[in-house]
Amino acid sequence: MVQVATEPVIVKTPKGNLEGDLVVPPPARAVVLFAHGSGSSRHSPRNRAVAESLQDRGFGTLLLDLLTPEEAKFDQRTHELRFDIDLLAERLVPAIDQLAEWSATRKMPVGLFGASTGAAAALKAAARRPDRVAAVVSRGGRPDLGGEGLASVQAPTLLIVGGDDREVLNLNRQAAELLTSLPLTDVKIEIVPHAGHLFEEPGALERVEELAAEWFRTYLGAGVERWTGPDGGHWKPPEPRRRPPPIA
Repeated sequence: MVQVATEPVIVKTPKGNLEGDLVVPPPARAVVLFAHGSGSSRHSPRNRAVAESLQDRGFGTLLLDLLTPEEAKFDQRTHELRFDIDLLAERLVPAIDQLAEWSATRKMPVGLFGASTGAAAALKAAARRPDRVAAVVSRGGRPDLGGEGLASVQAPTLLIVGGDDREVLNLNRQAAELLTSLPLTDVKIEIVPHAGHLFEEPGALERVEELAAEWFRTYLGAGVERWTGPDGGHWKPPEPRRRPPPIA
């Protein structure tokens, strides 16, 4: 595993500051912003495992709290904010913008990785920043909560679902129909056999890591199979194809 320093960062929003952990390995040419699921935070062990796997493959990562500390305390009591998809998407947008301003990530394409309700927020944020977000991956997500806004998503989207998570799988299939209501370069559902909602089964999360890395390698034009040298063995495939914006 690649050993790199974690830089604490602050993302400024109109309603307060959000805390994040930024890691940029030396060979990184792209960065993945994580949107955690309901009741979780940037400390989510599963998202951290995926982030470390992406770092090992030459991607930068930003794990971000989507609520301020005060909001998080309120949400722990009421469970209200964790399902406010518009609010969560609004928190991701300034993070995407600030990744374009920070010196360590300024010129990097951005991918979004969303889990549970964070997947819907990631897709809504991608629709609002089509020129910045080049790919989206959902793990056990609820993209259906993005509603009709899914039809505005231009970024190639991978939906990873556990084979035993049948209700969420059906919801992902419904969301995929909305995502493909206009011609889109790529929307794909990958089913991890015998995996439940949290991908706790042996090898399940590792399969998520492999699928996410391959998707980001393809559409962010960066990353490697494994860290192979001082430059990470960086390679760049052809520029990703994107869906044209809808005709007004």
